[in-house]
Order: sequence, then C-alpha cells, then structure tokens
Amino acid sequence: MEKSYQTVRKPDGTVSSSVFVTQKGNQMTRSEVREHIFRVLFAAEFCDREEFEDQIRLYFQGHEQIRKKQQEEISEKVLDLIANLDTLDREISGNAKAWNLARLGKAELSILRLAVYEILLDDQVPKKVAINEAVELAKKYCNEKAAPFINGILGQIGTDMDEK
Repeated sequence: MEKSYQTVRKPDGTVSSSVFVTQKGNQMTRSEVREHIFRVLFAAEFCDREEFEDQIRLYFQGHEQIRKKQQEEISEKVLDLIANLDTLDREISGNAKAWNLARLGKAELSILRLAVYEILLDDQVPKKVAINEAVELAKKYCNEKAAPFINGILGQIGTDMDEK
C-alpha cells in the first residue's frame, strides 16, 4: 500500500503536516488514524486475543466511511500492536509504579499501549507527539485524572529511552 504524509493548509491559515493520504487522495489526519486504532484496541479489550481480527472487521462494519486503504493501515497497526502486547505491557508495568495492569481502566490501558507502541516501535512517530496524542485521547475518553497519570508514565518511559 502506498501512503504518504503531506503538508496541508487549513482554512484558518495554519499548516498541518500530519495528514495521511491514500493512493486515491482521501485524507485522514494521523490523529484520526490514531483515534481509530485506539477505538479498535479498546473494543478488543473485551474479547480474547484470538478474536481480535473479528473485532477489527466488526469495527469497520460500523465505520463504512473509512476507505479500504485506511482500514488496511489501521488494521496493520492494530495487529502489529497486538503482536507486541507482552513487550508493551512489561514496559507499562515497569513504569506504572504502584499500579498493576489489572487496576488500570481499559481505556487508559489501550491509550498507554498505543503510545508505548509508537514510542518504542514506530519510527515515524516522534516520542513527544506520541505522548501528546495519548494525553489528548485521555482527555477525550477518560476521567480528568487519567491525562496526568498517562503523561507521567509515558514521560518516564521516554526518559528511560533517552538514558539508554
């Protein structure tokens, strides 16, 4: 699948360089792609790992407006993320101090997994962007205490990476 990121001038005059463009030219921002990945991950929290692919298909049945190429991009990221869950969960557990994964809310855990995946395994996403986007998702989908909590854990993971 050919994909590219391009700079786009918004109606308010600002410039955005984080626009995902498919072969057919349909645009979806990276933030929108990330939010769909989060939503699929969150839905998958309520089923067994073997059912993840079915959950992805079910998700897209409810979101027909997402083009096929964009669905493929989201699916690939979700499946790669799921393949690396053990590594991601170890990293989160090691930095969550007094919190074990079972105590975390499913939305918070999904956001953390996505952000840690982007920090550790996705070279196209700068660490600061991954952290900021995770905080924004937490503000949108979690309670008011989640964003600082997520920021703290991801900040520690980022610091640990810098020291290595």
